[in-house]
Amino acid sequence: MHFKWNYTPPAAEQENAAKDLGEKLGINPILASLLIRRGITTESAAKRFFRPQLADLINPFLMKDMDAAVDRLNDAMGHKERILVYGDYDVDGCTAVALVYKFLRQFYSNIDYYIPDRYDEGYGVSKKGIDFAKETGVKLIIILDCGIKAIEEITYAKEQGIDFIICDHHVPDEVMPPAVAILNPKRPDDSYPFKELCGCGVGFKFMQAFAKNNNIPFSRLVPLLDFCAVSIAADLVPVTDENRILAFHGLKQLNQNPNLGLKAIIDICGLNGRELSMSDIIFKIGPRINASGRMENGKKSVDLLVEREYAIALKEAKHIDEYNEQRKDVDRQMTEEANQIVARLESQKHHSSIVLYDEHWKKGVIGIVASRLTEIYFRPTVVLTRDDNLATGSARSVAGFDVYSAIKSCRDLLLNFGGHTYAVGLTMKWADVKEFRKRFQAYVEEHIQPEQREAILDIDAVVDFKDITKKLHSDLKRFAPFGPGNPKPIFCTLDVYDFGTSKVVGREQEHIKLELVDSKSNNVMNGIAFGQSASARYIKSKRSFDIAYTIEDNVFKRGAIQLQIEDIRPTEES
Repeated sequence: MHFKWNYTPPAAEQENAAKDLGEKLGINPILASLLIRRGITTESAAKRFFRPQLADLINPFLMKDMDAAVDRLNDAMGHKERILVYGDYDVDGCTAVALVYKFLRQFYSNIDYYIPDRYDEGYGVSKKGIDFAKETGVKLIIILDCGIKAIEEITYAKEQGIDFIICDHHVPDEVMPPAVAILNPKRPDDSYPFKELCGCGVGFKFMQAFAKNNNIPFSRLVPLLDFCAVSIAADLVPVTDENRILAFHGLKQLNQNPNLGLKAIIDICGLNGRELSMSDIIFKIGPRINASGRMENGKKSVDLLVEREYAIALKEAKHIDEYNEQRKDVDRQMTEEANQIVARLESQKHHSSIVLYDEHWKKGVIGIVASRLTEIYFRPTVVLTRDDNLATGSARSVAGFDVYSAIKSCRDLLLNFGGHTYAVGLTMKWADVKEFRKRFQAYVEEHIQPEQREAILDIDAVVDFKDITKKLHSDLKRFAPFGPGNPKPIFCTLDVYDFGTSKVVGREQEHIKLELVDSKSNNVMNGIAFGQSASARYIKSKRSFDIAYTIEDNVFKRGAIQLQIEDIRPTEES
């Protein structure tokens, strides 16, 4: 995929401000301009950005219903009631359950956890899960990363004498379930100052409040912050404000002393012995936690995350790794089939969205396939599969387009839906799929902006190779953790040439290993362009080209810098 490059050179006033800020902080003006682009304009704000403090976490009691939630939990523990920690089967849900269960079991033993089976029970609160709670004597369910729309199920639980505390971050409806407490910063009546917590983050705030109320030192919560970092990365929530603090300290925990289950996954992935980043979570750790819920049952992931014996954890991590390999095979096959369908559907070429359905596709991987198709075709995408007379599916979106609102516009056709701006799960009658496709596509056509239909690469700064020093790279690392709201800076260098040694690499010769020089210095810069072998012929033609890239550690050469190329284009196109 080639991108449209978007770059606005800084005005003279901005350049002067960056120079001034850079001098105060002792960093390159290029990096100071990145801070200014992020709205960080003072020395004190920059210091808070570079060194996020746990002391700056928001008071959890500012969240609506937090008092009621803590009171009900204290009451349950005081009366020795059985408590069930219940969560969704994805990374966010599994880490949330692990965090809350691990923290509470230090002080209370009459507690269990439950993850619904994706294939047998579906998403969220299930009647089967409530029946399990009733049979095992549960009086209080703490539900994490789901539940905000489970009116019918929570009403049923109430009739059985079971109370619910909801910890969710998905967009609520006008009417909410009859729970004793609903913790969700996206509630329209909640004045909590940060709205973008993930499900695990909401669970953490609940435990923070419980600890504060019971005079438990905050230091007892710190060992669980690695779960927060994993969920923030995997759920793609903004890495800003409170999430940045949680992710920063969670990554620190993940690198220094991770929970045993996470350590086992790190060892299985071959990531031990190196500094882990948000990317490692997104591409290595997260998919493995997700895999058991996609292929079998997500409870196996929580079993691993709360395990106390490393030998057992390692064995469980190997099983989950096998699930991940199966998931990749199914995912690859389904994506190929979906691509073939898109290629056959000439009519889809003129649409601003894609809606595909196939009754044989595996429910557990349709979300991944929707993401893949969104990346390939750069259009909001819905992928559905059949479950008896129902169609269940996932929607994914492109930058800037609210797919939740698009799905909501078809709500009269839906039996259930939930999610947020860029990802939604939905269920409808199979007979309504064609009408849904028509209505969804009409909504997208009407509301999507022209610039949202193309892949845009936002360039942060134009630099020469002589500017790329070890000091710049070292200072750049202080901008981490990266993610939505704080993307990894993308640089551009114009007029570069092949040094003569660049070559195509990879099992299928799909990547390019680059050795480049620019027109202003003799520095030879190493780079890797994943999946861009189509540009190899042009590169070897000795003509100049422009590159957009991120600056990375060279994993093969300790202490060296490598450019990860995002896009390549001939200089004459500039």
